[in-house]
Amino acid sequence: MKALSCALLCAPLPLALAAAPARATDAPPPAILVTAQKPQTIENAPSTRATIDAATIATTINAVTVEDTLKYLPSLLVRKRHIGDTQAPLATRTSGVGSSARSLVYADGALLSALIGNNNSTASPRWSLVSPQEIARVDVLYGPFSAAYPGNSIGAVVTITTRLPDAFEATMTAGSSVQIFDQFGTHETLPTRQIGGTVGDRFGPLALFASVDHVASHGQPLLYVTANGQPAGTTGGYAGVTRTGSPISYLGASGIEHQDQDQLKLKAALDVAAGVRVAYVGGLFLNDTDASAETYRDTAATGLPAYTSAFSTGVYHYAERHWSHALSATGSGDRFDWQLIGTLYDFAHDVMRMPTGTLPAANSGGAGTITRLDGTGWKTLDAKGSWRSDAAATHTLSVGAHGDWFTLDSNRYATSDWIGGSAGALNLQSKGRTRTAALWAQDAWKLVPAVTLTVGGRYEWWTAYDGRNVSASPLLAVTQPRLSADKFSPKASLAWTPGHDWTLRAAFGEAWRFPTVGELYQIVTTPVPAVPNPDLKPERALSEELSAERHDAHGSIRVSLFNEAIRDALVSQTGPLAGTAQLGTFVQNVDRTRARGVELAVQRTDLLPRVDVSGSVTYADAETRRDTVLPAAQGKLLPQVPRWKATLVATWRATDRVSLTAAGRYASRQYGTIDNSDPVGNTFQGFYTYHVVDLRAALRVSERLTLAAGVDNVGNDTYFLYHPFPQRTLFLQGAVTL
Repeated sequence: MKALSCALLCAPLPLALAAAPARATDAPPPAILVTAQKPQTIENAPSTRATIDAATIATTINAVTVEDTLKYLPSLLVRKRHIGDTQAPLATRTSGVGSSARSLVYADGALLSALIGNNNSTASPRWSLVSPQEIARVDVLYGPFSAAYPGNSIGAVVTITTRLPDAFEATMTAGSSVQIFDQFGTHETLPTRQIGGTVGDRFGPLALFASVDHVASHGQPLLYVTANGQPAGTTGGYAGVTRTGSPISYLGASGIEHQDQDQLKLKAALDVAAGVRVAYVGGLFLNDTDASAETYRDTAATGLPAYTSAFSTGVYHYAERHWSHALSATGSGDRFDWQLIGTLYDFAHDVMRMPTGTLPAANSGGAGTITRLDGTGWKTLDAKGSWRSDAAATHTLSVGAHGDWFTLDSNRYATSDWIGGSAGALNLQSKGRTRTAALWAQDAWKLVPAVTLTVGGRYEWWTAYDGRNVSASPLLAVTQPRLSADKFSPKASLAWTPGHDWTLRAAFGEAWRFPTVGELYQIVTTPVPAVPNPDLKPERALSEELSAERHDAHGSIRVSLFNEAIRDALVSQTGPLAGTAQLGTFVQNVDRTRARGVELAVQRTDLLPRVDVSGSVTYADAETRRDTVLPAAQGKLLPQVPRWKATLVATWRATDRVSLTAAGRYASRQYGTIDNSDPVGNTFQGFYTYHVVDLRAALRVSERLTLAAGVDNVGNDTYFLYHPFPQRTLFLQGAVTL
């Protein structure tokens, strides 16, 4: 089955001091990528960070959805397969796209990460909860060095800050893109349309903001149907090889998605007293996806299109209606700041319908399955405060309490008509819950004006319970055991500012990442079976970083050395299921993994007159050090973690109204298996290197009208990261501000 993805609408909670709306100015801002300190927050995270703001996004990135805004930040990769993709996990310095639970994404304090799993499908962040036009800035914190965040911060923490109006404002955005896709027997022109609007105003102490966004997209095939040879009695198809080098025939394509998505949001913030604000954010995300298939083969006797049963797994209808709610109260004073925030995310309606019959007859109906995730979701609650000991903030003591509750409720039913029939007998069920309670504290102590020591710790109590698995074939009905653990994670950082332009930092952090409810309890049967493990142990990460950064009026340069060692690493791997020849995906505790490397990030404005440049290079030596279950994995590269990643962005501000940007993204060869037994990368299900160059031209026609045109993947690099990725795509965008 195509992994059930869920994309919801973000519930960003306005900050105590909301950012003003971005306005056009006489000259586009020169910054491309800023790697500098963010204004101090309650969390006061002592981490290396990268930042990008709204003006830079508008100038340099062909951004249709919010995850596009991260594409040039150091060491990061969002696996976005096409516009509108709801399965877009975040990969970091040390973890690949299959480890979504090793990073955190927040919008104004509200969790966007779907910690119901640790994969690149249902557990992908809910990016669609934020629209690009409401962003004020995006910050990325690298490594688990802050006590304010749970062990899921092993890789990175992304914090998105959105804005509220200070006066009446209204915006309208519209855009269109066209992908030209040509591979095997698929030759398509794939259009996408986006239209959105915002309106907001302030009425004394009350600020209101509403937004709506609609995206209609057509994507390239996500799957190819293959066979070991040419089926008898048919003609056509294309010869190829598997990722292990075995010859195959490409019989056709499937998972060809057409999506209609709508995002609606309302934000309200009330200043009830000096320095005290209460805020509510409600969001609704609607997704309607139809996926189809096409065959490359004909029946020899009749000339009619020929299909096999394998085509049906890439044909489906997926409907989502997800609600999000967030309520917060914030306060700030001379010495003490505080925040209370609670969020609720609900899969109110989440239904996938899929045929079990063979095409083309199945296109008209017939037997199939209905999978419902209604009732899945999560709740979070946080209380935190920050106290400064004196006007010089000799001590900044931050404390907090946290609670979260995650629920998985997945039920698959047989149906006599997969298109419109009612649910029949239950044939697959995955249910379970996890909850975590935590207390944390950290103190940033200025030993002398140039030296700050930050020490802290986080204590967590975790429980997994109510696990239940039911399967009709093979016959299974199991109530899973209850699990619990409590762990303490110490943190320490020492920062030295020897001069106005330099910052040197040494950081250490221990992080415990607890198994997600999906790793423990979720079963998937097709196209590759996924087997849960109710006895998983939490993984323990020990991370260190040494960094040196120089910054001046024209930008910054930073070098970071990082090291990460994980014991009992939770790694998902595809291989033969125990005692059978059938392939399956399963999570196991790998004894020990290690990832170490170096990251260089540079940003310079006016490197040449009116030319701004930024870039990054990351080298990572990430490998399995010990694996008693699969000794062949020892000494091999970790799945989906390339040795090299690089970005380069250059913007020429030709005039005060026109900017031209060229940007590049690169990653070296990757592997999809933990034992690196997939030597062929540039094939379906393989992981290959890529060299992608993007172009963008932005024109400020007037104070209220801006236009932009661009091309992503202008060189038409054809590559796979398991799925085929987008080929050359043209963009045209416009925005009007009232």
